[in-house]
Amino acid sequence: MDTLADLLDGPRARGAFLLRMVMEPPWAVRVEDGAPLCLVVVRSGGAWVTPEDGEPVHCAPGDVAIMRGPDPYTVADAPDSPPQWIIHDEERCTTLFGAPPADTMSFGVRMWGNAPEGPTTLLVGTYLAQGAVERRLLAALPPLAVLPAWDSPLAALLGEEIVRDAPGQPVVLDRLLDLILIAVLRAWFSRPGAAAPGWFAAHGDPVVGPALRLLHDQPARPWTVADLAAEAGASRAALAKRFGDLVGEPPMTYLTGLRLAHAADLLRAGDQTLEAIARKVGYGSAFALSAAFKRERGVSPQEFRDGEYPAGDHPVGA
Repeated sequence: MDTLADLLDGPRARGAFLLRMVMEPPWAVRVEDGAPLCLVVVRSGGAWVTPEDGEPVHCAPGDVAIMRGPDPYTVADAPDSPPQWIIHDEERCTTLFGAPPADTMSFGVRMWGNAPEGPTTLLVGTYLAQGAVERRLLAALPPLAVLPAWDSPLAALLGEEIVRDAPGQPVVLDRLLDLILIAVLRAWFSRPGAAAPGWFAAHGDPVVGPALRLLHDQPARPWTVADLAAEAGASRAALAKRFGDLVGEPPMTYLTGLRLAHAADLLRAGDQTLEAIARKVGYGSAFALSAAFKRERGVSPQEFRDGEYPAGDHPVGA
């Protein structure tokens, strides 16, 4: 398994929020839902996206905007349009003054807006929660990333499926959103001059690429740098140096982060003992896992599972 596949293969969209938004100027929506990740595909018209602490960015038809939470952002017809609606947590929408929006703004299956025939159509897909395996992925993204002119049939397919009301449709939309996220992120990280994270760029390296795949395939194996180098067909010194140069941290440090991310995901699933999780991710005992987990996260595995965090210390991806 390669690095990006592993980051996206664990927690997947479950009950994601999807919507076809049709608007006529002037309009502006402020999003304060705290969701970890949202994708907006512009199908017609255009939109300006303004992060909480950033400059407005224009999105034209065919563009895809990726907003990394939990900070708020605004989507509007113009950069200076004042917000008219606010999206709160649990996708609750109100006007700027706290009143519910007009009933006429919902005009079909997963269709919402101020004008059914408006010139701007946006396809919105929001991940409402995610597990800790995605922490590296989220950390690699800016608050706002715009992929211009995304040429993919997936956009048209999402436009068709998002307004369908068929048996099992929520699951179909979840899987389709996952597929679009993977495709968009691959295109985003592969752009010329893109500031791709080290683990993505290192995937194609003849030495570090195989080593990364080995770590993601077998995170519980009792790896040493020497063992990893032998499997990857390189000397210990060459692997250690090249891994550090490309990924930005030593192989065993990367492995520790990977193991603890998998442990956090399993803890959130809630159906395995700490001892079983420890063995599954490569720790000899529950005590060893607990010590490593608290050292990195600042909370014990049980506190993490229960969602109890010290004030001001809400882990990324929690």
